[in-house]
Amino acid sequence: MRPLTSSPHHVDLAEQYAYPPDGPWLRANMVAGLDGAAQRDERSGGLGNESDKRLFLLLRGLADAVIVGAGTVRAEGYGPVRPVPEWGAVRDGRPPVPPLVIVSRSLGLDFDGPAFTEAQVPTIVLTCADADPERLREARARAEVIVAGERALDFGVAFRALAALGHRRLLCEGGPAVLGQIAAAGLLDELCLTLSPMLLGGDALRILDGPTVPDPAPTLAHALTDDDFLFLRYTRATR
Repeated sequence: MRPLTSSPHHVDLAEQYAYPPDGPWLRANMVAGLDGAAQRDERSGGLGNESDKRLFLLLRGLADAVIVGAGTVRAEGYGPVRPVPEWGAVRDGRPPVPPLVIVSRSLGLDFDGPAFTEAQVPTIVLTCADADPERLREARARAEVIVAGERALDFGVAFRALAALGHRRLLCEGGPAVLGQIAAAGLLDELCLTLSPMLLGGDALRILDGPTVPDPAPTLAHALTDDDFLFLRYTRATR
């Protein structure tokens, strides 16, 4: 990738996307077509290119934990986060991989699936107190469980609990419903958006599917390009 200028030089992505040194920080990484569609054939994977895939993996390596909604786990066939050689030294002094953190109110998860059985570090489940007691017992037998909120997940409480476990650099990979709730709660510090040169139309979701966002005007931190793709990074103006 190169800066969106006349410069021919590629950038150091690990340096470009390094987390701020202070405090907890929640970053989201999403991809969308030119018309805002966040899915192609009901999945996000068909929108990116090879550079988008490399950035996807790098952002995982930089994070302390990777957050994803249960619907996305099912739709995209998620497994655990796995190490890749391209990470280099970005995980020095930390566990070999960040845990997968799955958001699920109903706990309608396959606890015998690879996201739980093949994880190098225990998968974490975020849920609320209103979850089915039997499913909650099963979740606790297969994963670390954080209960935050009564009838709905309280993301603020959940993220503070993750920070207390040492997971301060958070990465949200969606889906749109989870990211919509996080943004509406005022908890999104940064959005990394890959803009794919595709016009899809149809009824595909946007990257946010939730309530109105209270702080709708983030600041562009950088813009990179690769072929016809744009890699945009926005941060909130105030914290």
